[in-house]
Amino acid sequence: MSKRSASNRETDGQAFAKASGSGAKRDENEVNEIGEFEDAWEDEIESEEEVVDGEAEDGEDGMDVDEVMPAIEESEELPPAPEAFIPGTHVLGKDEILEPDDSVYIMRHSMNVTWPCLSFDVLRDNLGDERQRYPVTAYLVAGTQADQASKNELSVFKMSSLHRTQKDGDDSDSDEEDDDALDEDAILEFRSVPHHGGVNRVRTQPLPPASPLPPASQPYFTATWADNGKVHIWDIRPLIESLDVPGYSWDKSRTNKPAFTINSHGRAEGFAMDWASSGNANPSSLRLLTGDVHSKIYLTTTTPSGFNALSQPFTSHTSSVEDLQWSPSEPTVFASCSADCSVQIWDVRSKGRRSVAGIEPAHESDVNVISWNRSTSYLLLSGGDEGGIKVWDLRNVQKKGTTIVPSPVASFKWHTAPITSIEWHPTEDSIFAASGADDQVTLWDLGVEPDDDEVGTPMNDAPDGARDVPPQLLFVHQGQKDVKEVHWHPQIPGAVLSTALDGFNIFKTISV
Repeated sequence: MSKRSASNRETDGQAFAKASGSGAKRDENEVNEIGEFEDAWEDEIESEEEVVDGEAEDGEDGMDVDEVMPAIEESEELPPAPEAFIPGTHVLGKDEILEPDDSVYIMRHSMNVTWPCLSFDVLRDNLGDERQRYPVTAYLVAGTQADQASKNELSVFKMSSLHRTQKDGDDSDSDEEDDDALDEDAILEFRSVPHHGGVNRVRTQPLPPASPLPPASQPYFTATWADNGKVHIWDIRPLIESLDVPGYSWDKSRTNKPAFTINSHGRAEGFAMDWASSGNANPSSLRLLTGDVHSKIYLTTTTPSGFNALSQPFTSHTSSVEDLQWSPSEPTVFASCSADCSVQIWDVRSKGRRSVAGIEPAHESDVNVISWNRSTSYLLLSGGDEGGIKVWDLRNVQKKGTTIVPSPVASFKWHTAPITSIEWHPTEDSIFAASGADDQVTLWDLGVEPDDDEVGTPMNDAPDGARDVPPQLLFVHQGQKDVKEVHWHPQIPGAVLSTALDGFNIFKTISV
């Protein structure tokens, strides 16, 4: 894992500046300078001294004399620079609002939707990997939380014309075409199918890196955890095709009803869900884990003839299962976290469907989310209800039956409300993103270490009682209300998508 010095971090990576709701008043003393002009009649222009002498003589004759005022000089004082808003240190005043500082964004767009979406997933596309040229296009799938069960939908979104937020006039890597349409609005298109009940979580089947989408005739599956206890599996491939091919009409019997429904959980709803694949795009190699609020985890597998929901649950948790993650390196191993404050490690081959290792307790409160590092497979992230983020080395986790509780290799307490989502960067093994109920999306780099002369040094210009900013914290994105999930885009390096009560954001910062 590479290391980067904190002195090399972007120091202005705050997403929002604090500004007054009432605009700044203009300086009343400001005047416009007027350049010299030529006497059109070629009259002799008297000097200032002559004018003053003449006025003095006139004054002696009893005439009124206007007082000569000195020239007013322009003020060279610049208006105060906007102040970076640091959560926990600064508090917005009554007439103050947050304004985004677009100088720290390469791209930033927001998207409003009819109903809030608690969960979404980024869809792979055929536009290529490692995309650097703007404008970019992104696809995602999301489920709604409408005010009535019958109004809910599963939607596939296509966001196009996502231009740069700022002009990089001195950036030699940018194409001239990138800046041609900076003022154009982004385009949002979508296709929806009805979904009975609110959608707690959405996850799409994994596709191998650099692999194209399956042809329109083959399925591309997305699973939804409904709030009525059902887990539905949908084929969304025709919806994507209809967004890309004008006039394309799809078979509604294929898309408007689930390809399969998992009833193993009864009426117990849940949130935890994760797909696994054997490394190819063959649908018969898929496996799906689902966990409910009654502490049970079920496995659903696929065969050439379809899906098969196994009836025997995995049972080691004592409270609601909050999140699930398959191991990126061992196809039979997965991890789970729970409201019982623990993280458990499982092997589907073990007898009795019990966990083989665990961290108990992992947090002092509910463990809400976990993320398994895809590059360094022994690293696991966890986020708790207390707002804490911890990094675990699974090589230190003991098998069941031992009383040794490992210590995290890193721990951060920046968020002031429950962690709602956490995810490692898809290719950089030291970088991750997190979101919290405190309306923050944060970007972190474990490879950053403080310089020796920075240790114990307070933040520059920090007021008394200011919070210490961890050197690993690269960026704070704000402006959304009640953020629920955050994901990296696997094909646009550094691009982050987030969903909240007021819609979606997609952005790329100068920090990652």
